[in-house]
Formats: sequence, C-alpha cells, structure tokens
Amino acid sequence: MRKQIVALVGRPNVGKSTIFNRLVGSKIAITNDIPGVTRDRLYGTVNYLDYSFHLIDTGGIDMNVGNFNTEIKGQAELAIDEADIIIFVVDGKEGLTANDYTVRDILKKSGKPVIVAINKTDAKAYKEHQYDFYDLAFDNYIEISAEHNNGIASLLDEITKNFKEIKEDYDEDVIKFSIIGRPNVGKSSLVNAILNEERVIVSPIAGTTRDAIDTPFKYHEQDFVVIDTAGMRKRGKIYETVEKYSLLRSLKAIDRSDVCVLVINAEEGIIEHDKHIAGYAIEAGKAIVIAVNKWDTVEDKDKAMKNWKEEIKYQFNFMPYAKIVFLSALTKKRLHTLMPEIIKANENAHRQISTSSLNKVITDAYSLNLPPSYKGKKLKIYFSNQSRICPPTFNIRVNSKGLIHFSYERYLENKIRENFDFTGTPIVLNFKNKGEQ
Repeated sequence: MRKQIVALVGRPNVGKSTIFNRLVGSKIAITNDIPGVTRDRLYGTVNYLDYSFHLIDTGGIDMNVGNFNTEIKGQAELAIDEADIIIFVVDGKEGLTANDYTVRDILKKSGKPVIVAINKTDAKAYKEHQYDFYDLAFDNYIEISAEHNNGIASLLDEITKNFKEIKEDYDEDVIKFSIIGRPNVGKSSLVNAILNEERVIVSPIAGTTRDAIDTPFKYHEQDFVVIDTAGMRKRGKIYETVEKYSLLRSLKAIDRSDVCVLVINAEEGIIEHDKHIAGYAIEAGKAIVIAVNKWDTVEDKDKAMKNWKEEIKYQFNFMPYAKIVFLSALTKKRLHTLMPEIIKANENAHRQISTSSLNKVITDAYSLNLPPSYKGKKLKIYFSNQSRICPPTFNIRVNSKGLIHFSYERYLENKIRENFDFTGTPIVLNFKNKGEQ
C-alpha cells in the first residue's frame, strides 16, 4: 500500500513553504532526521489523525521570469502529474494576479482534485479580495493563515476527507522489491538482467500501475514482484533531468515495497542524491540492499571492492546493517549475488523475537553497561517486547524515557543486532514510561 501524494502549487511568495513547514512540523508530523543525510525541504511526510501522506513543495510559477522559468514550470507540472491532490495556494493579502490565473489553467488541464488554500486571511486587506478568489472556479476553498496556524486543521480535514486506501493486488506471501536510485545508474538495465536470468520464470502477464512498472516472476519457487521506477516516461526527459523530482517515483515505489534495492553507479561514485533516496527508504522502515552497478567498468576489482566498502560505510553510516553487492547489469557478472540478499533482508524484516529472549538480551546489556545518572536520576529498564515487524519494533519500558541518551539507545540497538540477525533491515526502539500506552 502506498501513501497518497499532495502537492503545494502556486505563484511565488504566497506562503507555500510556510504551509509546508506547518504541515510537516513536529506538532503534526513525525519526522526523524537521519544523521549524515542533508536534504532540502522539498518533501515531507504528514501524519494527521489516522492518515499519512507525502507532501511536496514546488517552486513558484512566475510568468514574468525569462522563458517562463522553464525548470520551475517543469518541476511544478511533474509534481501535479504525480500528485493525487493539489493544494492551490493563493495570497489573501494581495488578491489574484495574472500568475494565479496561469496556475489555474494548468490545474484545470490536469483534472486532479484541487483545494484552494487562501493564505494570509488574517491581513486586513483580505476583506477587499475575499470574494475575488471564487473567480478561479474551483469547488473547495479553505481560509488559512499558515504563519499563525489558523485554519490548518480545516485544511488537513479537507485533504483527508476522501482518502482511500490504495491497496495491492498481490498476496501477502509475494515479496515486492523496488529498484530505486537516481537517474542513469542502470535501474532498468538491472531489472531486465534479473528477469532474463535462466533461473527466473517471468509471469506472462506483467501487472502495471499508475506509479511504476510491476513485473511478477518466480525465483526458486518463490513469488516476487519487481517494481521498476525508471520505466515511466510521462513527461519525457524531465523525469531524468529534474533530479530532485525523480524522488517522486522513488517515494511511491518505496511505500509499496518490502525491500528496496538502492542502485549506485560504480563509474560515478556516491553523491548526495544517493543518500537522499536511501534516507527516504529508511524513514519508511524498509529493508534495503545496496547494489553497486556497472562493476564491469572497474579495474583492479579486489582493491576497488575494499575501497567501495569503506566509502559506503562512511557515506551511509546511518544504515551500517545494509548488505552490499557488486554486479554488472550489462554483463550479468555477479548478478547471482543480489536475489539471496533481497530474500535475507525480507526474512529479517519479518523476524520475530520471543519476549523472554529479548528481555534477557536487554537485561544483560543493562547490567554490563549501566547508563550514567542525570541530575541524580538513574535510568531503569523494566520490561521489553516486540510490538511489530517490518520494521522490527521493540517497546522498552523504563522509569523515565527522558533519561535515554541517543548513545545508549544506539548501544542497546547494537546489542540486539549482536544477538539476533537483523541484517538488511532497520529496527526501531520505542521507549515508554511505566504505564504509558
């Protein structure tokens, strides 16, 4: 099941970024910044009541900038194309401009559901323009002031009121994995190589979705679906040239996957965008395998492999548990190393630990390394249990979760990993005070 995608669209300086920050702020969204991953705030995940959705902030569409600011317009159109719901942001203080009508025309052509968010309605000048906005001829209007948090709950209610679950057509025992990565790293070539292997039996009916190209196949009698995010060409080359917005496809594929295969180009090395994409997979709690592709182009492979492992350990220090495979989609050399790691990562993401075994590990770890006192208070751990899988999540009851230092949390995670095989998957530790639900 994938999350719905909501896009903020409008001309410059109407407050899109303020709305974005308000919606994904700590009071509404649960956002965990991963150390080592720096990103601009183009994307966020909003959790509101029982709903969760991706939010996209787009650049302002401005007719007065040379060549209609081709890149910004392209980015906005791509976001509109991919979104399930559009939030059309207008300025209640300034009223409508020619740029607003330009955006209106683009949105009308898209056929997507549109909510007009009239921002800055706390300004005195708003009353002068209050009824002008209905000239845009949309059905839904919400008055807000993002700066003062007015109307935000009403906007969220309007966004989520018609949300529908987007379910999969696959059985639970089917392992779904996506091939993710930035443009031109060889994602489609890797999919083709996997499907052309002699041991793989490809289904004669290839399922397709509006998000990506799905291909069911069998490998060692196990049913799989590979999700190829590189298969779409809705807007021609813009998907490959606008690198930041290529993440849209990855976000959708990540949501629908059990395992994500992050493809890195051995010819180009690791860049920041590789870490951005990996960060989203980890935030979604997905198992992950790193595939270094185009290995046929590398000389002195033994030395290069050692150097690559050290570089990946350094650059992806926020997921040291991810397994690395080196392969060539073009020549199929070392291709056989990939599927076993996908299977293992999926198994470990589904691993369940007995309560008695987990408590013994946590108790022993606590006794071996007592946490330091803070303001005369000492952390006590009472009880631990596993509450879910995918990712494996553990509840640890303590006397005061405010006494948990990130270094001690990391210590406990390492002890869990030393005793149980969670290679390839993130794990989550939830510390709860005694009696807390």
